[in-house]
Amino acid sequence: MDKTGASNVYVGTAGWQYPDWKGIVYPQTLTGGATPLALLTRWCDMVEINVTFYRPVAQRQCVSWLAQTAAHPRFLFCAKLPAALTHERGAAPDGNRAAQFRDSMSPLVEANKLGAVLAQFPWSFKRTAENRRYLAQLADQLEGMPLAVEVRHASWNHPDFRSGLARRGIALCNIDQPALNACLAPSGHITAPFAYVRLHGRNKTHWFNQESGRDARYDYLYTRKELTPWIEKIQDMGQKVNKLFVVTNNHYRGQAVANALEIQALLGHPHVTPPETLSYLYPSLRNLPTE
Repeated sequence: MDKTGASNVYVGTAGWQYPDWKGIVYPQTLTGGATPLALLTRWCDMVEINVTFYRPVAQRQCVSWLAQTAAHPRFLFCAKLPAALTHERGAAPDGNRAAQFRDSMSPLVEANKLGAVLAQFPWSFKRTAENRRYLAQLADQLEGMPLAVEVRHASWNHPDFRSGLARRGIALCNIDQPALNACLAPSGHITAPFAYVRLHGRNKTHWFNQESGRDARYDYLYTRKELTPWIEKIQDMGQKVNKLFVVTNNHYRGQAVANALEIQALLGHPHVTPPETLSYLYPSLRNLPTE
């Protein structure tokens, strides 16, 4: 999907390697040297690297990703910080893990393909003096990288937090999540030269259910009506930044791809033909705007 020059808004999914995408987003069996990432470039112009959250990656892996997406010059990567820096925190950020992450991303940086780095914190990470200090230290360790911070607890809805991000040129990740228990509400804040949006779905039943797995938590398909306010926010934000990354994280059974395609169409991006099985499962894709 070549969208060169179409806009400064990049739309894609959180990750691309999901077993339940086989036969829905990708064919059951890949042939001719095709890879899931290469296929995703047909439908999205960015992707958020998830694997970096779970384990370190080698530079050669980034080189491989660059090769798989080389046919689409517009395509960009964003990368999640390791869980060791956001979810399994010590009193201070682990400088060795931060340095290891920076080093692993160097091929993407050198190729000018790293759009942003995402520090995704859990709902339990609340606005306390200790956590504010932790964020400042982490930002110091990642100085020079295009950093976006995602927080989920409503305590962070504070002008001092946003002004602090703006002073450092760090983007606040504007999120959509279930409206539950002091969850941060949707927003369209600009705190950096670039902006970041993540749509997690609104599965209230499973969001805080400790017995629910990842698939159940992110099993959600946005309706056109639910997307409309976000389209308005994205269009407004896009006029104020150099780049805007919109990530769909409702990944189960390819729903992230379906909503990413719908968002692109609503933004007026060039028409892209959805995977056939995906269109069969999600009828909203059969009537996408073409202008």
